[in-house]
Amino acid sequence: MKRAQEHPELAETLRRRRFLGVAAGATAATLVGTATATAAQSGTSAQSDTSAQKGRGGPLVPRGHLGIQLYTLRDQVQSIGFAQVFKELARYGYDQVEFAGYTQGTGDITLKQLTRLMRDHGLRGIGSHVGYYSDDPKAYSFATNLTQVLDDAEALGLPHVGTASGPWRYGSTVDGWKRCAEEFNTYGAAAKARGMKFYQHNHAEEFSFATDRPDVRLYDVLLAETDPELVHLEMDIYWAYVAQYRFGKKVDGSPAPFEPLDYVLRAPHRYPLFHVKDGEHDETATDGYRMVDVGDGDIDYRRFLTAVGRTHGGRRHHWMVEHDEPADSLTTARRSARYLRSLRCGGRG
Repeated sequence: MKRAQEHPELAETLRRRRFLGVAAGATAATLVGTATATAAQSGTSAQSDTSAQKGRGGPLVPRGHLGIQLYTLRDQVQSIGFAQVFKELARYGYDQVEFAGYTQGTGDITLKQLTRLMRDHGLRGIGSHVGYYSDDPKAYSFATNLTQVLDDAEALGLPHVGTASGPWRYGSTVDGWKRCAEEFNTYGAAAKARGMKFYQHNHAEEFSFATDRPDVRLYDVLLAETDPELVHLEMDIYWAYVAQYRFGKKVDGSPAPFEPLDYVLRAPHRYPLFHVKDGEHDETATDGYRMVDVGDGDIDYRRFLTAVGRTHGGRRHHWMVEHDEPADSLTTARRSARYLRSLRCGGRG
C-alpha cells in the first residue's frame, strides 16, 4: 500500500479515524462450507428469537449475531496472527468478524486461507471496510477497483461489503453529497447483483450541517438521496452519540436535537450492521465522551438493543464490537462480549 499522503481520500480517513487502509486480498477463491455454517447459525438464531419474543428472558443479542470489527484487534493480528486471534474470539463467544483489510500487517495471506481459518474456528465473515475512492486508479477502493472489491468479498462469503469513508469526495455541500449518493447507489446495485449489501459506516461528522445549507444535516441528505434497497448503513452508535453532543445545535446556535436511535426505528431495514462501542460522558472532552469498553460507559445499550429488537425483523441485525484505541485489545474483546451476552430481554443483565 502506498503512503497515505499519495491518496487524498485515504489520508482523510486516516486523519479522521486513524483507520488502517485496507489491503487487497490475494486471488479470489471459492468459499467452502458457508451454506452449512449459515444454516446452523440461522437455526440457533431462530431458537433465540422465539424465546425472546415469548418473553422468556432470551438474549438481546441473538446467537449468531455478535461480531467484532478486527480493527479493534489490529495489534494482536499483527503479533500473533489471524489464527490465534480467531481462536480467542471463538472462546469469548463471538460468531462473526468484520474485516478492516485482509492482511492487517501479517504479510501474505490468501482469501482461501482466511476462509479456512474462519471456518475452523466457527466464525463467519459478515462485512468488510474498503476505501471509497482514491486519485490513484490502481488503489483498492470502490471507485477505482469495484470489480476486485466485490470479487474478494464474494470469495470470503461476505453478505455485506462497505466503506468507513464518509461522502466527502465532492465537499460538504448538499450537491456534493448528492453526487456521492449517486455513486453509492451504483456500488449498491453492483453488490446487490452479487447477492451482497453495500453499506456506509458513519463517524460523527456525517451528522454535521451542509456548508451551503446550514439548516440541512448532511446525514439526512445521504439517507434521502440513496436508494434504500441498494445502500445500507452501519451505525456506529458511539460516534452517533458523539454527534448528538457536537451537532445538537446549528451553526447559528439554534437547537437541532436528534436521537440516533430514532434514525434506526424509522428505517430498521436500512441498518443491518451496528458498531457497538461505549463512552463515558465527559464535558471536558471535545467529543463529549471518552471511549471505553462496552458496558463501562454511559450509552444505554439495554435501551438501544431492546428498541431495535422490537422492530419488524429487528433481531436480524448484527452487532460488531469495536474500540478504536484499546489498552489491551483481547481484554476489550473478552469483556465487551461478556457484557453483551449478559443482556437479556426483560432482565437487568
